[in-house]
Amino acid sequence: MKIARLFAPLLLLVLTSCSSVRVATDYDTKADFDSYKTFAFYKTGIDKAPISDLDKKRIMRAVEAELVAKGMTKSSEPDVLVSLFTKSRERININDNNPGWGWGYGWGWNPWMWGGANRLNVNQYTEGTLFLDIIDAKKKELVWQGIGTGALKSLNVEKKEARIKEFVKEIMAKYPPGAEKK
Repeated sequence: MKIARLFAPLLLLVLTSCSSVRVATDYDTKADFDSYKTFAFYKTGIDKAPISDLDKKRIMRAVEAELVAKGMTKSSEPDVLVSLFTKSRERININDNNPGWGWGYGWGWNPWMWGGANRLNVNQYTEGTLFLDIIDAKKKELVWQGIGTGALKSLNVEKKEARIKEFVKEIMAKYPPGAEKK
């Protein structure tokens, strides 16, 4: 029973790390983020993203929902423009699950050796990265960038949409700078 209590947090960490999104942000420290109240999507930038139009729509809907929840309004004369870009790459994860134990020579039903087998687990997956850029519409300058990276799975439409929302929510939690501290 004590062993189960020791390994439960480790198992939880492993399971959550598989589904989590790693986020990094960068921003212009001179930008006045409090003055940005309206937004629009930067179609020229979004058109360059190497994903399907359906996934672009899913990402834009998720971004819009997050910005509206932060009190911003979509506008034809925006303070900021939102652009996006994606990258993906194949990854291979190899885990050695050798328990590293065994019974020694000379006792038990086998007089020579008994022990754990060497088991390698190989997991191939696609890692996706979503870049969300916030551009000052008047200055035409990048003022904030959020980058989310995580495993992508071959999913049905509902699960794909949920995964996209998870990516966007994790990234946008860091916008505007200092928002996560409030």
